[in-house]
Amino acid sequence: MKIAVLGAGAWGTALAIALARNPAHQLTLWARDPALCAHMRAERENLRYLPGQAFPAALQIDENFSTAVHHAGLLLFATPLSGLRGILRQWRATVTDAAAAAPCLWLCKGLEAERGLLPHQIFTEEAAGWDVPHGALTGPSFAEEVARGLPAALTLASTDTVFARRMAQALSDNRLRVYANEDVIGAEVGGAVKNVLAIASGISDGLCLGHNARAALMTRGLAEIVRLGVALGGRRETLMGLAGMGDLILTCTGDLSRNRRVGLALAAGRTLADIVQELGHVAEGVYSARAVARRAMDLNVDMPIVQAVCAVLDGRLTAVAAVDQLMQRDPCDES
Repeated sequence: MKIAVLGAGAWGTALAIALARNPAHQLTLWARDPALCAHMRAERENLRYLPGQAFPAALQIDENFSTAVHHAGLLLFATPLSGLRGILRQWRATVTDAAAAAPCLWLCKGLEAERGLLPHQIFTEEAAGWDVPHGALTGPSFAEEVARGLPAALTLASTDTVFARRMAQALSDNRLRVYANEDVIGAEVGGAVKNVLAIASGISDGLCLGHNARAALMTRGLAEIVRLGVALGGRRETLMGLAGMGDLILTCTGDLSRNRRVGLALAAGRTLADIVQELGHVAEGVYSARAVARRAMDLNVDMPIVQAVCAVLDGRLTAVAAVDQLMQRDPCDES
């Protein structure tokens, strides 16, 4: 299969590397920045976003968007969520004819800051009138480990079950296992909210609150994910799987988690502006937290951990005060 990965951040690069190892695929990695493309082509690695991970010989680099999308049989949109709408518009303006459009999967996780839309809602708006197979590729996946060829499992969610199963089979190999799922909402909610909860986990670990606190935080955080996901139309089973609980466990405990590192730095008293600047990569939880909280409020869904993270991000509470606020809530039944 000819696959174009559109976006050369850490995750897009990692997935391109992993898929390019499969002789059944022809991989093209596209980046908007011609200088980055030239550097990746010369060095055969992405020193800016994924240093130390060599490109397979079969991986091609292209800065020509038109060439990349027209020659592909599958497009993987690998921009951060904030860039999804823009690259979809570029795709639509470039292809122009729905009959010539390749199937699409997006890799981003989060809710659009302005309107709180999930990725599939953004795609629906930008691809209006086009009947193009599409879906979300999500789940627990640190870019560095996928690029190194360590085993990982992902969820490919699409309302077109035949497409989901076909793509899951095509993208799977002996190091990457992909499961088909028809619950796009559930898969996307799990990927969005776990990033916010990873910030909370980083705060807990940064304050040295212990393993008991982390376990409680993750468990109650999962309850918040499920409540919002079900209220939006997702399925509990999806949220208890790879796209929900699996991604939550990884992001809340792994040292490679950018969102957890944000929480650790907040616990140390660093300012959010300094943390984001030093990070050098997008930590989606920072940008999705307020949108998640707004959607929950609109649906009358109780998400106290998410609200506490928002208060810390906004500077309304210190990390210590946020923990105290959560622990002093009135007792209630576990649900």
